[in-house]
Amino acid sequence: MRVFGLGETVYDIIFKDGTPQAAKPGGSVLNSMISLARMGVETYFISELGNDNISEIIISFLNKNGVSTQYIQQHNNGQSAVAMAFLNENNDASYEFYKNYPKTRLDIELPDFREGDILLYGSSYAIDKNIRKQVKSIINRAKSAGATIMYDPNYRQKDGANDSERILFVKENLLSADIIRGSNEDFLNILNARDIIESHQNTNPNCHLFIYTKNALGIDAIFNDNSKSYLSDKITPISTIGAGDNFNAGIIYSIIQLVLLKNNLSAINDKQVDYIISNAKQFSSAVCMSMDNYIPIGFTLK
Repeated sequence: MRVFGLGETVYDIIFKDGTPQAAKPGGSVLNSMISLARMGVETYFISELGNDNISEIIISFLNKNGVSTQYIQQHNNGQSAVAMAFLNENNDASYEFYKNYPKTRLDIELPDFREGDILLYGSSYAIDKNIRKQVKSIINRAKSAGATIMYDPNYRQKDGANDSERILFVKENLLSADIIRGSNEDFLNILNARDIIESHQNTNPNCHLFIYTKNALGIDAIFNDNSKSYLSDKITPISTIGAGDNFNAGIIYSIIQLVLLKNNLSAINDKQVDYIISNAKQFSSAVCMSMDNYIPIGFTLK
């Protein structure tokens, strides 16, 4: 099973108490792809970069970790994006982004999706009106090929909670998904929904697996008219950057291990969901215990 990730590429510069602590390739889907590749999964990243020093660093890093870069556009009339991440006293991050994109973007050959593939996408990149046509073309190609679609809205107040066009794009994306993983903050911002039932019913009640994360308050899941709740792991994080992205990676890795394809995902059972959530929590916790955005090389599941 191959995994394709569609998302923004940024170069993260991480600050703590006003001092730079680390600099590394980032972006929510990129973080997931690196972790999956480190677990031996065949991965392809769909994105765009400038033709500059930062892009050379990022392309080299992706290739070194085994992530295919054949679907990354490098443009000459713009720059690679940079993100400044500022850690607070709880090591949670707030961000400032610096972007200079050209007029023509994501001008790539569509991937050769096949039945059994998985497409992960989400965050602000998935609702950028300047590439909406390209994003929809990629999603439609994946769906028509029989690939499994996983969507993480990752929608924050900074994304414009009252922007009707962006909310419309989020809702369209939710309807495309076979698997949805979102936080309570996401669905509060999108729908003013305050629990998993309200969120599920008003997004895509036909998706096969709906996972609703609540940070330290736990995790809820709805699957085939069943539901379960799980406790969050208690850890003292070094950095929470990439926590949700690696939770997503853990979900996808588990689905691959269970050989849950689009045509049998509808029969997912509670034991399989237990396995998925356990692995997703381990992926996420491992990332929180370092300054990296991805699981460490050599990471193993318990």
